[in-house]
Amino acid sequence: MKKFWGILLFSILLFSCKEENEVKNEDAEKEVATIPVMEKPVTKFGFNLDEFTVKYDTIRNGDSFGELMTAHKVDYPKIAKLSLEFKDTFDVRRIRVGKPYTILTSKDTTETAQVFIYENDRINYTVVDFRDSVSAYTDKKEVKYVEREASGIIEQGSSISQVIQEQGIDYSVTHNLADVYAWTIDFFKLEAGDKFKVIYKEKYINDSIYAGAEPIEAAYFEHRGKPIYAFAYENDSLKSIVDYFDEEANNLRRTFLRAPLKFGRISSVYNLKRRIRYYGNRIRPHRGTDYAAPRGTPILATADGTVTESTRRGGNGKYVKIRHNGKYSTQYLHMSKQNVKRGEFVRQGDVIGWIGMTGNTSGPHVCYRFWRNGRQVDPRKEELPKAEPLAESLQPEYFAFIEPIKDQLDCMLYPEKPVEEEEEDLVTLNQ
Repeated sequence: MKKFWGILLFSILLFSCKEENEVKNEDAEKEVATIPVMEKPVTKFGFNLDEFTVKYDTIRNGDSFGELMTAHKVDYPKIAKLSLEFKDTFDVRRIRVGKPYTILTSKDTTETAQVFIYENDRINYTVVDFRDSVSAYTDKKEVKYVEREASGIIEQGSSISQVIQEQGIDYSVTHNLADVYAWTIDFFKLEAGDKFKVIYKEKYINDSIYAGAEPIEAAYFEHRGKPIYAFAYENDSLKSIVDYFDEEANNLRRTFLRAPLKFGRISSVYNLKRRIRYYGNRIRPHRGTDYAAPRGTPILATADGTVTESTRRGGNGKYVKIRHNGKYSTQYLHMSKQNVKRGEFVRQGDVIGWIGMTGNTSGPHVCYRFWRNGRQVDPRKEELPKAEPLAESLQPEYFAFIEPIKDQLDCMLYPEKPVEEEEEDLVTLNQ
C-alpha cells in the first residue's frame, strides 16, 4: 500500500513540474516575441540616410549649382572652394538638364545641405561633401553583370534592328553588332537568310534595375552563306586595346569602314552610265554612293585622316573631304552641317557632320565618294587593306581562350518562327 501511495505522489509531482515548465516556456515565448527587431539602416551612395533629411530632384532648365546650394544654405566660400579646387572631379558649370541629384540636409530646423550627390549616369555618381571642409569624389553603384545570348535570322523585308528589337533586346546591341562587323559586312546589303548569334552582358543595379548592355564579347554572322566569327580580345595589353578577331586570329578591322553611316539604305550606286530624265535622259556619271537616312543622322569618317576641305560649293552643298594617305581620299556631300574644320585630324568613326539636303538633292542623304591614286572608284568593289592579325606570340593563348566560346556559339539555336494556325473549315453536317 505504501508503494502505491508513493507512486501516486511521484506521478502528481511529475505532472505538476511538467505543467509548470510548460507555463514557463509559454511565458518565455511571450517574452521573446515582445523583443523589438532592429531594422537595418537605409544606406545609399555610401551614406546612412536615417541621419539626414533626404531630398531627390533633377536638374531643370535655368538651374545652376551655386543657386541650388545657396538655396540650401551652403556658404558661398565653400561653393567657391569646390569650383576652384575640385573642378577636375566635379565641374559645377557642366551639370546637365535632366540629371538626377540627391541632397542630404541636416535634420535640424536649418536643413542645411551636408552632401550633394550628382548622378552622372545610371552607374557613376559624384559626391560633394560640405561637412567640416569641402571635398568631392566619384564612385559607382554596385553592378551585377548577367551574360546573355541572342540570335536571329533576317527575313525578307526585315532588318537586323527589327529582328533584335522583336526579341525585346536592348537596341544598343544592334549598334554594337554593327560596330563589330563594320569593316567586313556591308549592313546596307544584308539579305534574307543572313543570320547572327551574339554573346554579351547586361548590367543591373541592385539586381533589378537595368543599366544597359556591355560591348559584345563574341559573335557569329553568316552573310550570303559565309560564316564570320568575332571574338573580343586584348590586342595590346599595355594600351588596353581590344579588337575583334576571327577563329584564325585575323583582325576584323580594316583601314576603312564599309559605309559612312551605321544604318540607312543605299538609294543610288556608283554608276558611270547613269541616265537622268531631268537632263533629257542624258548620261550623267554618278561617281559616288548615296546613303539615304533621316535628316540629322551622324556621318562618320570611314578612316583616319586630315580634313582638306570643309565648305559649301554648288551642287555638292555642304561637304567634307578627307585625305587618308598618299593613296586614298574620301568626300561626303549634302550635309546639313559640318562638324570638322580644314586641317583637323579625324579618327575612324568620328562624327564629321550630319545628313542634310544641301546642294542638288531630292531627299536627305550623303553622297560618299572615294578616291584611289587621284581617281574616283567604287568603294564597294574595292579590296580594302586589312589591319595586322594578332601577333603570333599571342595566338596560342588566344586559341585556348576562344575554344569554349566558339563551342557556345555553335551550340546556340536560332529562334523558331511561330507556326501560323490554319483556320478550320466550317463543315455543315446533314442530320
